[in-house]
Amino acid sequence: MKKAVWAVLVAGLALIFAGSAMAAKNDTGRTVEQIKKSKEIVIAVFCDKKPFGYVDENGEYQGYDVYFANRIAKDLGVKVKFVPVEPAARVEVLDTNKVDLVLANFTKTPERAQKVDFALPYMKVALGVVSKESALITAPEQLNGKTLIIVKGTTAETYFSENYPKVKLLKFEMYADAYKALLDGRGDAFSTDNTEVLAWAIENPGYKVGIESLGNLDTINPAIKKGNANLMKWLNEEIVKLGTENFFHADYEATLRAVYGAESDANSIVVEGGKI
Repeated sequence: MKKAVWAVLVAGLALIFAGSAMAAKNDTGRTVEQIKKSKEIVIAVFCDKKPFGYVDENGEYQGYDVYFANRIAKDLGVKVKFVPVEPAARVEVLDTNKVDLVLANFTKTPERAQKVDFALPYMKVALGVVSKESALITAPEQLNGKTLIIVKGTTAETYFSENYPKVKLLKFEMYADAYKALLDGRGDAFSTDNTEVLAWAIENPGYKVGIESLGNLDTINPAIKKGNANLMKWLNEEIVKLGTENFFHADYEATLRAVYGAESDANSIVVEGGKI
């Protein structure tokens, strides 16, 4: 599994640094017509953030974001090329025209909205904190003087830096490395989106999410290059149309139900038609 993730990541990074045929000529990114003419849409996703964007044992992209990406490509009538992205690079890959779209569990914030354009939301999220059950963290104040594992470029990094300066942050580029650090005992807890840590704790006995919701209730949105009004219009219309068929509930059933369990409430996560 880890070899597959790294193989995909290396290939994706090669694409980013080498550039691609879609890059560099349009300061606001490619239009829908240009994407259709090229017969390919390039979408940045995570390769190590199960169950939202990850690479399976066969080297194939899977997850909630990937399911959505595949439908976008289908409705455009093009193929999809996935580019693995680290959290801190999500703005950069849009700015440099390496991708058309970011679907990488991207939380919309006012600061990020100054750098990229966000389409309508398709998921709700807050922060969560996971730790060992034997030393469970149930309040952020308990982390003062302790080590919290975070991933660079995430809302967790911003939140704890601004609100809990006494917490020692151990930062990683990739989610896989952050979780390994937690398993290895290099930190007292790990914080990222509550949707993800809840899923991870279910699959890792001995760990529990002691803080299930922290900070603001935010939304996850597709992101495109700043000023790409043409693609934004199409994408927003697509999200509204998909809402009429309960697409994102179907996405939940296909990618998240098995993780969260039969009794889980899809409405606690899913946003249909861009309506909160």
